[in-house]
Amino acid sequence: MAERSPESEEKRARPEYDRDETEVERLDRNLSELLQELRVALPGVQVLFAFLLAVPFQQNFTKITDFQKNVYFATLMSTAISAILLISPSAYHRLTFRYQQKRKLIFYANRFTIAGLVFLALAMTGAVMLITDVLYGTAATAITCGLVALGFAFFWFVLPLQRRIRLKSAGLEPLVEPEKR
Repeated sequence: MAERSPESEEKRARPEYDRDETEVERLDRNLSELLQELRVALPGVQVLFAFLLAVPFQQNFTKITDFQKNVYFATLMSTAISAILLISPSAYHRLTFRYQQKRKLIFYANRFTIAGLVFLALAMTGAVMLITDVLYGTAATAITCGLVALGFAFFWFVLPLQRRIRLKSAGLEPLVEPEKR
């Protein structure tokens, strides 16, 4: 029986190595995957932002409590920051177009997207908090927002981070790091 080399073990553990692609092709695929993910997140941010921009013009907005006003403003700012971060890969790409910066774009866009998702989770939790507080009061708000925040934390961050930690402890590193320029 032939012994397996560490390189072959790594290839078995990393399905990406089974792809017959150059680094340029892999960067193209990574960018395409990232853009598909952003196409999922961005409409949610845009709809939430539009909703939040319209809220102050409703008749009863002047009757909200100071708590609700603060939650509204924090939610509005979280949504704006999320939009900034999730749209920034497009701006980065446009401004560095034809300068062969795809590797850096993917590196930064990954970070911007993760941060944008954190702010999107905060914004969505804030929107739930505001609506629940208006409709049901303090106890329901605390329970509902706690469950929503736990849902975001678990599904968006804990599960993928657990997997990342397991992969890292198995000696696997990300395939693409930014170039040093």
